[in-house]
Amino acid sequence: MEIEFLGAARTVTGSMHLVHAPSARVLLDCGLFQGRRAESIERNRSLPVDATKVDVVVLSHAHIDHSGALPLLYKNGFRGRIYATPATRDLCAVMLEDAAMIQVSDARFIQNQIDRDGVSMDPVEPLYDQEDVVGVMGLMSTIPYRRRDRIAKGVELSFHDAGHVLGSAIVELRVDDVGQEKRIIFTGDLGRSHMPILRDPEVPHGAEFLITESTYGNRLHDPIEAMDDALADIVRRTYERGGKVVIPSFALERAQEIIYACKRLKGQGRLPPMKVYVDSPLTVRITDVFNMHPECYDKDTRRMLTEGDSPFGFDQLVYVSSVDDSKAIDLSDDPCIIISASGMCEFGRILHHLRATVGDRENTVLIVGFQAQHTLGRRIVERRRQVKIFGVERELQAEVAVLNGFSAHADQGDLLRFAEAVRERGPLRQVALVHGENEAQTTLAALLDERGFPKVAIPGPSDRIRL
Repeated sequence: MEIEFLGAARTVTGSMHLVHAPSARVLLDCGLFQGRRAESIERNRSLPVDATKVDVVVLSHAHIDHSGALPLLYKNGFRGRIYATPATRDLCAVMLEDAAMIQVSDARFIQNQIDRDGVSMDPVEPLYDQEDVVGVMGLMSTIPYRRRDRIAKGVELSFHDAGHVLGSAIVELRVDDVGQEKRIIFTGDLGRSHMPILRDPEVPHGAEFLITESTYGNRLHDPIEAMDDALADIVRRTYERGGKVVIPSFALERAQEIIYACKRLKGQGRLPPMKVYVDSPLTVRITDVFNMHPECYDKDTRRMLTEGDSPFGFDQLVYVSSVDDSKAIDLSDDPCIIISASGMCEFGRILHHLRATVGDRENTVLIVGFQAQHTLGRRIVERRRQVKIFGVERELQAEVAVLNGFSAHADQGDLLRFAEAVRERGPLRQVALVHGENEAQTTLAALLDERGFPKVAIPGPSDRIRL
């Protein structure tokens, strides 16, 4: 039996790993690659796997860099089953539809820029459409946490709570390898312990092969209490300048965490009298899905809901859906907070808000999540003098602040503790680090080697590891 690493191999995007079992081919995740526009389009159009030869897909969670290529897999002929948790299935229903609509909208906008303004950009074609999304959703089957199901000949699946986003799962595969059971654990994206809203990650038993993310393998996060203090300070000084705080945010989980943090600050009297706009129709729909899945919440959040106090609502909060209302935010001079997708600033309404705000010193761009190489978000974090938005170079005059402590990813300490716990609960023989950049992966690999972990590998694109 072999595992082939097709995406998120020595990078943090496009998660996709193929298990070559004796009786089935199981694809772990099927995510879109995010980075330079031209490179992303080319890599996403050229799926690194023959869709017709995949038997089943197992989806760890609904983030687009883990699920966003599923409609493309369907478009290329895949007709097997896709297994996910119930919450992940419900999130994919809205997120994949949104991804298809954004591709059409952005393609149309870019073409208008080319035709009307003569902007030097190549036209783009959507990767897939709504019909492909409908086809994908018809293939999805759900399995709740901690229940074992047979998903293919010689392959059984269990999901364990990853604590990363709503419905996120650590994947456990039990595979019949010519009469010998092999147990594979794939973390997907691993969450942090003691974070608000969701439960802490669970630790499976009996793992022989661990595939673990390594996004923050070289860093530690600040505690969430320190993040509240830092957020309050950023908002206060931007308000005093009469500016806007623009927060690019993943519509799933990060947006809800920032909303919850603003609610906490308001309750403590630390939020200035300014509107908090959630300008993302997808975020609005996802927040509705959150309310449908209390089984994913920690005890404190469930108690809030039963008492009628939603974590995702307060007086100054405004959910925005219409395009006209979105445009009105940029036309207004009033100080405000704008939470908008996408999290890496590659598409969606956030681009319009950044275009309107990055050139003014009174504004702040607040980055609250990991930014992959070659994305607009990464260039903002690097504080480039100029950033290209919709094909036009713009001066970056706004303040740039980075609060990685809001990240839903495990940090170095969390990753090491999880790996140790997995080793304590099973005959762990091999470890593969995925979903990380070079420095993070080599640092984490060295620390695992120091602790006596066997066969720690950092597979590259299309590398295979035999179990």
